[in-house]
Amino acid sequence: MTALSTAPAATSTARPVELRGVARTFATPTGPRAVLADVDLRIAAGEVVAVIGPSGCGKSTLLRQVGGLDAPDAGAVVLGGTPVAPYDARTAVAFQEPRLLPWRTLAHNVALGLPRGTPRAQAREEVARLLDLVGLSGSADLRPRQVSGGMAQRASLARALARRPGVLLLDEPFGALDALTRLRMQDLLLDVHARQPTTVLLVTHDVEEALYLADRVVLLGSPEETGTSVRSVITVPGARPRDRADARLAELRAELLDGLGVATHHPVHDPHHQI
Repeated sequence: MTALSTAPAATSTARPVELRGVARTFATPTGPRAVLADVDLRIAAGEVVAVIGPSGCGKSTLLRQVGGLDAPDAGAVVLGGTPVAPYDARTAVAFQEPRLLPWRTLAHNVALGLPRGTPRAQAREEVARLLDLVGLSGSADLRPRQVSGGMAQRASLARALARRPGVLLLDEPFGALDALTRLRMQDLLLDVHARQPTTVLLVTHDVEEALYLADRVVLLGSPEETGTSVRSVITVPGARPRDRADARLAELRAELLDGLGVATHHPVHDPHHQI
């Protein structure tokens, strides 16, 4: 586990988020399908909240609602006390794929995230700061094809942070990485959050990742079964960075996997047992 930086934290731009009775239904060939229903959730400024749930339960749709990339059919999404606007500039999104422009250097890709009209000298300083923040100072002039997947994802994270977002939306940001790189990126995210605080909403399929990174974990399910999407909200004990081997996390992991319908153990097969 990497130690958090002792550098002073930047001035926080973090904003609180409220989802009030949010619902979203999509048309399908077989008729309307409710993806989100009666979602009530409050996220404090600077909090890290992870969203997990089975495929198709509306995790990414929820993320899009907060970013203003999609609008609810009912309810409201409020960011920092005011309604979320379409493509809300107070938010930034990082996806599973880095989505870097292959003909631009990493530095130029990061610069794309800066607000329009940023003076050139200030832009250079900010890009240099962000590349240093994600450990890419020595790779500024490289192009995406010249770096590893983990390095490309770091550049994607820096580009999102260039907006100084009030809310950082992460949609399976480490899902395409190998296991070791994924663990390192998780530690990097905690380091970045400590040095440049913002509100983080993270969608992930990885229960361990959710428990390691988040202050709270939201478990979503199909609203067709209960009429609401939110099955449970779990507060994760301990301060970050946490011990991945903490017994309390193991207990919560079992609880969340049970909520996902995944068995946490299997009976030992006895070849002598007769059925």
